[in-house]
Amino acid sequence: MKKSIVLLMQFVILNITAQQRPKLIVGIVIDQMKMEYLYRFSDDFSTNGFKRLMNNGYTFQNMHYNYVPTYTAPGHASIYTGTTPSTHGIVGNEWFSRNLGKQIYCTDDNSVKTLGDGTAEEGEMSPKNLQSTTITDEVRMATNFEGKVIGMSLKDRGAILPAGHFANWAFWYSKTGSFISSTFYGEKLPEWVSEFNNEKNYLKYINKGWDLYKPASIYNESLPDDNPYEGKLYGSSAPVFPYDLKTMYEKNDAGILRSTPFGNDLLADFAKKAIEKEELGKDNITDFLTVSFSSTDYVGHLLGPRSMELQDTYLRLDQTIADFLSYLDKTVGKDNYLLFLTADHAGAENVTFLKDRKYDVDNYPSKDFRKSLQDFSVKKFGVDLLLNYSNFNIFFNKEVIKDKGLDLVKVKQAFKEFLISLPQVKKVYTEEEILANCGNDYYLDFVAKGYDVTQDGDMVLIGKPGVIEYLPTGTSHGTAYIYDTHVPAIFYGWHIKKGESYDKKAITEIAPTISQKIKVTFPNGTEAKVLQEVLDEK
Repeated sequence: MKKSIVLLMQFVILNITAQQRPKLIVGIVIDQMKMEYLYRFSDDFSTNGFKRLMNNGYTFQNMHYNYVPTYTAPGHASIYTGTTPSTHGIVGNEWFSRNLGKQIYCTDDNSVKTLGDGTAEEGEMSPKNLQSTTITDEVRMATNFEGKVIGMSLKDRGAILPAGHFANWAFWYSKTGSFISSTFYGEKLPEWVSEFNNEKNYLKYINKGWDLYKPASIYNESLPDDNPYEGKLYGSSAPVFPYDLKTMYEKNDAGILRSTPFGNDLLADFAKKAIEKEELGKDNITDFLTVSFSSTDYVGHLLGPRSMELQDTYLRLDQTIADFLSYLDKTVGKDNYLLFLTADHAGAENVTFLKDRKYDVDNYPSKDFRKSLQDFSVKKFGVDLLLNYSNFNIFFNKEVIKDKGLDLVKVKQAFKEFLISLPQVKKVYTEEEILANCGNDYYLDFVAKGYDVTQDGDMVLIGKPGVIEYLPTGTSHGTAYIYDTHVPAIFYGWHIKKGESYDKKAITEIAPTISQKIKVTFPNGTEAKVLQEVLDEK
């Protein structure tokens, strides 16, 4: 009897607390989205997608990343932990680990197995490399693990890292066309996921192909359909509409959907199914759904920021978001969900496009840069001292340096002088300079916030503005410059007032702000700086 009364009291207390929180929190991350896209494509957006969020929510017009490298995995981890790679440990999508002496992938975990119709390699994933808790973890603990957390994305890292350590599930897209997971989360996929996969929903998008969503005259914010700054989609003869996705699929696999706007559509379909079948937002105990739209990144990398394909992807995503908001209104209720939308990084202009307009910048492939470092080492020291170059980090082979009787300090100084002489390099910092950072050097501060001494290199470089370590077509990201750091950040829904701010803000302020808004513990690695505007009531 006493036990029943105690359980009843716990249930009542939990529900009273939960009523002070939204029924559902939805975190939307759009991969490689520049804030500029909300301005450039604004005239062609509907009133119910991005514009609805901006007109009825709170928009931070000047939100930035505050570390390097600005890549997908560190971005997702930083949004949800409220801290930077120096603390949460996700220092790249993949990186050479100083401690382990080998290359690792951000969510690799060979202790778990694939769940679902995916390859073994695709599913051996978990959040074990993430060293901090996430806001999603804190929601789980604050609700005594009654509130559900589900993460999803086309990319494994976009699903796993936001969902955190204690998630009920994380799902990501396989090249088979199915959403898969790993045994980290359970013994088998939920029945509704298997049913969704068995429907082969990806085929309806592949079979209809990809043509312009709106009349061609609408795309006057982009370059002509066939221009020299675009790559080619899966062996197409030219980067022009329409695209025959069915033939591409037959020659490849269902992974081609990622590089079209329809990857986002399929993910939204899957998100709505998750809300329905997992009954997210149906009671007063807060649930958390993380959705990372990745097709924007695939299209941006391949075709570039000024392609009609990218604009088309955003016009379609606008409609996808409008439809998703309408679904949330109907199933959860307009006043019952808190939603935020941001990006994991932005992206650079295509370098060839800039050069053709007389801006003296260039691209350089990573392998060519590594070769130049090796050649210098052999010429200067008679031996290749380079152990690894990746993510702008240089690792030296300490054993060879010791065997040759060389002074590591002098080796670093020689490499630093060589690097500074290169036309693409702006700054070079040694490990000692990074660890002694006092915040007075703007770019050193970026490096220090992204630097994990147990995993990163002996030296880190900063390229010159506009220079890109990538191909001559398409684009990439990763630097500390504004074009890679400036992303949207919009809060909407439960207890969010309308408004906007032009003050500079940091991406690491999102997670602790949500913690304060819903009164749960901060993620354990955050500095706890918050966005006061979100905390102010209507």
